[in-house]
Amino acid sequence: MARAGLSAERLVAAAAELADEVGFDHLSVSALARRFGVKDASLYSHIRSLQDLRTRLALHAGGELIDRIAAAVAGRAGKEALTAFAGAYREYALEHPGRYAATQIRVDQALIADSPALRRTAEITYGMLRAYGLTEPDLTDAVRLLRSTFHGYCVLEGAGGFGADRDVRASWDKAVDALHITLEHWPRERKSDD
Repeated sequence: MARAGLSAERLVAAAAELADEVGFDHLSVSALARRFGVKDASLYSHIRSLQDLRTRLALHAGGELIDRIAAAVAGRAGKEALTAFAGAYREYALEHPGRYAATQIRVDQALIADSPALRRTAEITYGMLRAYGLTEPDLTDAVRLLRSTFHGYCVLEGAGGFGADRDVRASWDKAVDALHITLEHWPRERKSDD
């Protein structure tokens, strides 16, 4: 029988806090059970496995991240939207390192199709980039550029990987400016002459 007060939603919320405290890689069913003062087996009425918990956390954190980004970009376009998007992304990654790490795991394709948060992420990201006049396959290439730039910067910054000789925020702002220029002058997919 399920222990009173426990639910999948409560477990995921507690897992999010725990991941931020100890790191996503150190998240375990045992640590989560200790947080609730129960045995590990009590949690399996609500989650199937550690992988299930991590997937649920990834979807939860992805929803939080896109909610923050959506609020930041609302009513904006072009460079203003890109700057707001980037700022919201960076703030979330630095404020919630464990949750942010969860957003980077590979999630089953079937779950992606069923996730409103992941669909919303694609809609907002691709919508912002369409303002630059991009279409497929350039849209996907631009999404990959933004994601890898934002992710790499946030991971390095979070780990203290930048030296103290220049303000990290100033470098971030320059990187976003460079991305804007790149998006404005995107190299279009070339058509073959066949």
